[in-house]
Amino acid sequence: MEMADDLQSIRSLEMLCKQMYESRDAALCVEAEKALVSFQNSNTPDTLSKCQMLLERADSHYSQLLATTTITKLLSRTPLTLNLDQRIQIRNYILNYLATRPKLPSFVVQALVLLFAKITKQGWFDGEKDSFAFRNVVSDISVFLQGMNVEHCMIGVQLLSQLTTEMNTVADVESHRAVLKHRKVASSFRDTQLFEIFRMSCQMLRSANDNRKNLNFTDETQHGFMSRCLQLAQNCLTYDFIGTTCDESSDDICTVQIPTGWRPAFLEQSTLTLFFDLYHSLPPSLSSLALSCLVQLASVRRSLFSTTERAKFLSHLVNGVKDILLNPQGLADSNNYHEFCRLLARLKSNYQLGELVMVDSYQETVGLIAKFTVESLQVYQCAPNSFHYLLSFWQRMVASVPYVKAAEPHLLETYTPEVTKAYISSRIESVTLIVRDGLDDPLDDFTNVQQQLEQLSVIGRCHYQKTCSLIAQLFDQSATTYQEIIASPSASIYDLKIQEGRLTWLVYLIGAAIGGRVTFNSNDDGDAMDGEMACKVLQLMTFSDSRLPQGGYEKLEHSFLFFFEQFRKIYIGDQVPKNSKVYRRLHDVLGISEEHMVLSIFMRKIITNLKFWCSSNTVIQKTLALLNDLSVGFSSVRKLVKLDEIQFLLNNHTSEHFPLLGNTFSVKDMRHRSSFYTSLGRLLMIDLLEDEDKFDNFMIPLTASVESIGALLATVNGVNDSSVYSNIEAKKALIGLIRDLRGLAFSFNTKTSFMLLFEWLYPSYTPILLRSMELWYADPEITTPLLKLYAELALNRSQRLQVDVSSPNGILLFREASKVVCTYGNNILNLDVQQDMMYKKKLKGISICFSMLKAALCGNYVNFGVFKLYGDDTLENALNIFVKLLLSIPLSDLMVS
Repeated sequence: MEMADDLQSIRSLEMLCKQMYESRDAALCVEAEKALVSFQNSNTPDTLSKCQMLLERADSHYSQLLATTTITKLLSRTPLTLNLDQRIQIRNYILNYLATRPKLPSFVVQALVLLFAKITKQGWFDGEKDSFAFRNVVSDISVFLQGMNVEHCMIGVQLLSQLTTEMNTVADVESHRAVLKHRKVASSFRDTQLFEIFRMSCQMLRSANDNRKNLNFTDETQHGFMSRCLQLAQNCLTYDFIGTTCDESSDDICTVQIPTGWRPAFLEQSTLTLFFDLYHSLPPSLSSLALSCLVQLASVRRSLFSTTERAKFLSHLVNGVKDILLNPQGLADSNNYHEFCRLLARLKSNYQLGELVMVDSYQETVGLIAKFTVESLQVYQCAPNSFHYLLSFWQRMVASVPYVKAAEPHLLETYTPEVTKAYISSRIESVTLIVRDGLDDPLDDFTNVQQQLEQLSVIGRCHYQKTCSLIAQLFDQSATTYQEIIASPSASIYDLKIQEGRLTWLVYLIGAAIGGRVTFNSNDDGDAMDGEMACKVLQLMTFSDSRLPQGGYEKLEHSFLFFFEQFRKIYIGDQVPKNSKVYRRLHDVLGISEEHMVLSIFMRKIITNLKFWCSSNTVIQKTLALLNDLSVGFSSVRKLVKLDEIQFLLNNHTSEHFPLLGNTFSVKDMRHRSSFYTSLGRLLMIDLLEDEDKFDNFMIPLTASVESIGALLATVNGVNDSSVYSNIEAKKALIGLIRDLRGLAFSFNTKTSFMLLFEWLYPSYTPILLRSMELWYADPEITTPLLKLYAELALNRSQRLQVDVSSPNGILLFREASKVVCTYGNNILNLDVQQDMMYKKKLKGISICFSMLKAALCGNYVNFGVFKLYGDDTLENALNIFVKLLLSIPLSDLMVS
C-alpha cells in the first residue's frame, strides 16, 4: 500500500513538472509551480527516495531536473539532514548516472554536475583519519576522460570545471565561520588537486590541437568539448590562489598569484605556445577563450621567475602578441578584440617599460600596437570597454618613461602623438555621425568619458606641443564656424548641433590636457600652452553665456565645469608660482594676471548657471559641486571671500536671484539647497567670528521664510486641518527651509558659529518645526529632512557642542530634539503602512531617530543627571519612545532600519 502511494506521488510530481514547463495555461503553470516549490521545501524523510525514483524513472527531463535541484536544496539546509553515508551514496549515484546516460539534455547535466560539485565541497574534510571520502575527484572523474566517447569526455571536463568554480566561490550570504571554512577547503583543493587538473586541461587541449585536422567545429559535440576544455583551463588560471579575489573594477591590475609548485608548467614555453597556437587555429567562437587564458598567463606574478626566466617568458609573450598583430583577421571578432585589448593592458601592468624595450621584437611590436590602436580608435562604434584597455596600455607606457634607465629607445615620442591624434580626431568626427544618424552619444556616459580623458591626459603629455597644436587648430576651426552659424539667420539646427558637439569635446580635451600636468614632468613651455588653451575656453564661455537667455547647450556647460575643475586643481593655490607662464598668457590675451581674477570668472559662471540652468538637474549639481570645492579646497580661501561675486552670494541668496531657492523645483530636486547653503555657510564663517549683526543680515531671507510659515501654521485649527496639509506651496516652502537649515548646520562646525545658529533657531522658531511634525508626521517628504536636520544639530561635529558647564544649551537642544522624536514616534506607531512603503514611510524615519540618539549619547554635551534632579521627564519620554519604535520593527526589517 505504501509503495503504491509513493508511486502515485511520483506520478503526480511528474505531471506537475509537465504542467509547469509545457502547459500554455498560465494559471495551471502557477499552481504547478507552487506545488513543486512546496515539495522542494518539504523536509520529510522520504524526499530523498522520491528524488531517486524520479531520476530512475526518467519520465521527462523536467522531472530529472526537479529531483536534482531538490537534492541540492537538501544539502544546503542548516542543520544538515543528510548523514555521511547518504552523501557518499548520492555522489557515487550521480557519477554512475552521468556515466550511463551521457546524452542527457545540457540543463539536466549542468544540474547534476553542480550537485556533484556542491556535495564534494561540503564533504571535503569528511572521513576517518587520513581517509577523506570526497577527495578522489581526479581519479574518479578520469574514468570519463579515458574513453573514446566524446560525450563522456565532455561530462568529465564539465565535472572538473564546475568543481573548480565551486571551490572558488564564496556565497554572499555565508557567515564569517562559513567563509573561514570555505578558505580552508579552497586552500586544500588548491594544494592537492588544482595543479593536476590544470595539467590535465593542457594535455587535452594539446592533444586536440595536435589532431585539429580531424576536428569538425561545426559539430556541436566537438565544439562543446573544446569550449569546456578551454573553460576548465581558464577556471584554473583565475582561481583565487591566496584568498584575496580582485575587484572586477581593478581587472587591469590584477596579478595571478600562481603557487611556486606550478613553476615547471610556466618555465616550459610549450604552455604559452599552446594557447597562442589555439588562438590561431580555433574559430572565433572558441579562440576568445584561448586569449582569455593568455591574459591570465601574462599576469602571472613576477616573483615566480628569476630575472633571466622572466625575460625569456616576456620575450615569448611579446612575440606572440606580434604574431597576432601580423595576422589580425581574428581580431574582427568582438570577443577576440576585447580579450586582446585586455592582454595588452595586462602585459604593461605586469612588466616594466625597461623590461619591454629589452625584448628583441619590441620596436616592431610597439609599432604594430600603435597601428592597431589608431585603426581601432578610428572606428567610432568600437566597444568603449575595449578602448579602456587600449588607452590603459599607452597611459602606463608614457607614465613609465621617467623611470626607464635602459639605453634602448622606447619610441613613445614617435607613436603616442599618433594615438593622441587618432583619439581626438575620431571623437570630433564622430559628432557628425551622432547628429546625422541619431547614434548614441558617448558624452551621455560621462563616467566612461572621464575615464578615457584621464588616460589621454597622460598620453597627450608625451610630445605635448603636438597635442596642443592639434587641439588649438580644431578648436579655432569649430569656434569660428560656430560664431558664423550663430550670426547667420539661415543656419540650420543640424549644423549648430554639430559645432556645439565638437566644441564640447574640445573643451573636455583641453581640461584633460591641463589636468595631466600633475602626473607628468612639467615645464614653462607646457604652462604657456595650457594658458593659450585656457584663453580659448574662457573666450568661448563668454560668448556662450551671452546667449543663455535664448537657450544653451547643456553638454557644453558640463564641459566648462570640467575644465574649471581641472584648472583649479593645477593652477589655483599657493603652490602655483606667481610668475607662471599660464598667467602670463592669460594676461596677454584676456588681461587676467592673477588667480583671484580667474576665481572671479569661476564665481560669475557659478552665479550664471544657478540663474539660467535651474531646469537642468545635472548642471545645477555639477555647479554646486564646483562651488563646494572652491569653498573647501582653496588654500587661500580668504582671498575668495573678498570677491564681489562671493559677497553677492552672501547678501542675495533669495529666489529672486536664484530660482533654485524658489518653490518651482520638485521636492526631490530641493536636496540641492542643502549643498548650496553648506557652501554659503563655509564662506560666511571665514570672516564671521562673533559678529551677530553680520549673521543676522545673512539670515534675513531664512527669517522671512520661517516667519511666513509660522504665520500660516498659527491659523491651523486642529492637527488634521486639511487646508494646510494639502497646501503644496506651504509644504514646499517648509521643505526648502528645512534643507537650507540643514546645509548651514552641516557647515557651522565651530562652537561660535553653531551657537549663533542655535540661538537664532531657539526658542523663536523650534515651535514652528515641532508644529510641522504634528501636522505632517505621515508625510516622509517633510519628516525625513526634518529628522535629518535635528540629527545634524545633535551631532557634535568638531566638538562644536562642548558648551560651558553653566550653559543650558546642550540640555535645551536635547529637549527640543526629544520633542520632535516623541511627536514623530507617537504618531508613526499608530500609522498603518503598506509593506511596499514600509521603508520610505516608517523604517527610514525610525533609523534617523536612532542616529539622533546615538549622536546625543556620544556627543558628551548633555548632563542627563539634570533631568532626574529637576524631575524633567524629557529623557524618560524619549527613551520610552525609542523602545517602542524598536519593538515595532518587524524582525525581518530590523537590519534595514
